[in-house]
Amino acid sequence: MSTHSNTRRDFIQSAMAGAAMLGASLHADEPGKDGLPLRPLGKTDERVSILCLGGWHIGAVEEKEAIKIMHAAIDEGLTFFDNAWDYHDGRSEELMGKALADGKRKKVFLMTKNCERDAAGTRKNLEDSLRRLKTDVIDLWQFHEINYDNDPDWIVEKGALAEALKAQKQGKVRYIGFTGHKSPHIHLKMLQKHQWDTVQMPINVCDHFFRSFIHEVVPKANDRGAGVLGMKSLGGGRPGRFVTGKVCTAEEAIRFALSQPIASLVSGIDSMEVLKQNLAIARNFKPMTDEEKSALLAKVKPLAGDGRHERFKTTQFFDGPHHQKQHGLAKEQVEAQ
Repeated sequence: MSTHSNTRRDFIQSAMAGAAMLGASLHADEPGKDGLPLRPLGKTDERVSILCLGGWHIGAVEEKEAIKIMHAAIDEGLTFFDNAWDYHDGRSEELMGKALADGKRKKVFLMTKNCERDAAGTRKNLEDSLRRLKTDVIDLWQFHEINYDNDPDWIVEKGALAEALKAQKQGKVRYIGFTGHKSPHIHLKMLQKHQWDTVQMPINVCDHFFRSFIHEVVPKANDRGAGVLGMKSLGGGRPGRFVTGKVCTAEEAIRFALSQPIASLVSGIDSMEVLKQNLAIARNFKPMTDEEKSALLAKVKPLAGDGRHERFKTTQFFDGPHHQKQHGLAKEQVEAQ
């Protein structure tokens, strides 16, 4: 797939074309608890914190510390929580369920993800997630890792979408969306399958130059009224993270992502230090000017054109083992690449 044009003129034109969408998201920022801004979640009536606590990273933290971090996040106004059925073999959901006990569940907009493509597996994923999270309803349930060309077809043909809609009618889930990190064209294909409430995708400075979700998917998702959720703002973790302090700081990366027309940014938080850092960035957030964006892109450009810092787009290394097995890939073979 061809890369997006990387000229400053094209970038400014794209930014101008998205001005209306920016007005619908960035200019709609409103103060939430303790000053953490809120944004509308697409066409839903929800307002969510502009940062979302990522479920993958928190699942790798020792239990007491993980719960402490989540409680601190809630107290500071970070009230959008992310998770997925397969994160750390269910440990992430179990930890979050414990953290949301004693009335804290009602303070959080809770999202988790379904990893199956058929009806039976979808039912089981939902039952497991509800039990682990200790809740009767999931606010946002997303189809996880729509990364392969046949994933959009499978969720319709094998009954997963119908089962999700059934769960929605039963009141077990409130909103339905999907995620993926591989290719804009797969996201565009998935967008046509349903009127989704949300769409999650990589949003970072390198994306501008290579298989760009920002340019190819975000405008269409916003046009359809789907709430856009960003992820991988720092480059997706090791290997390939581009935030080194020399080319791009964490603050620049997060500001760039939040300056796009998105509802919220899923942020990997695995320590109190990272939580405090990201909260400070969010509280003090001001949208980047066109000049600031252009200057940052100019710094990143020499390292961004071939996907070397977005390996989640170019390899299967970052694809979850559950989804690799669905498509006949062995994890050990992928790691050997």
